[in-house]
Amino acid sequence: MTDTVVVIYSGGMDSFTLLHHARACGYRVHALSFNYGQRHVRELDCARDVCRDLGVPHKVIDIRAMAEVMSGSALTSDIDVPEGHYEEDSMKATVVPNRNMILLSLATGYAVTADASAVWFGAHGGDHAIYPDCRPEFIRKMDAVCRIANYEPVGIEAPFMAMDKGAILARGLELGLDYSQTWTCYNGREKACGRCGSCVERLEAFAANGVTDPLDYEVSA
Repeated sequence: MTDTVVVIYSGGMDSFTLLHHARACGYRVHALSFNYGQRHVRELDCARDVCRDLGVPHKVIDIRAMAEVMSGSALTSDIDVPEGHYEEDSMKATVVPNRNMILLSLATGYAVTADASAVWFGAHGGDHAIYPDCRPEFIRKMDAVCRIANYEPVGIEAPFMAMDKGAILARGLELGLDYSQTWTCYNGREKACGRCGSCVERLEAFAANGVTDPLDYEVSA
């Protein structure tokens, strides 16, 4: 086992917190981001800036060529992003087919190359209602597969699995993080919409912690 982990880093607040959490735990971090044709691709700009400032090795992998096998989601196709809370059935429109299995498989290959013992990603308790590939059973089975897929075992870990977004934010605030360095909104416009499931959950997390979100919103937060 090594003291290096690969963190799947989207540029959103969960993976931003996870990246810093891994560093605070003493791990050497390699950050890995993906361009899969998401309409909120501006999150990758946040990821690049943060990793540059921290001096963290960072790769952005362009997998837009796979768009035809990852279509049908409001995040990647010409479908309106639903508004409301994650637990509403309409949020299923934001599921990208097989996204996490694809990303974790690619990240596992990179982990072998980087001599990392594990891949970390930011799935959390608030994701369970809508996203099958963020649930504990999926993570357990991906972990089992990735430990035997190569000569070098690579673990799949979701350190925030038992936490909701409010608890993740609390950890980030404990670390003194600046969340203006993140992008969460599913729409890639100049300001965050404040209405999509991702924005709603983010705003709830800030309210639960009694702090103001530093991002600008199209609607009053």
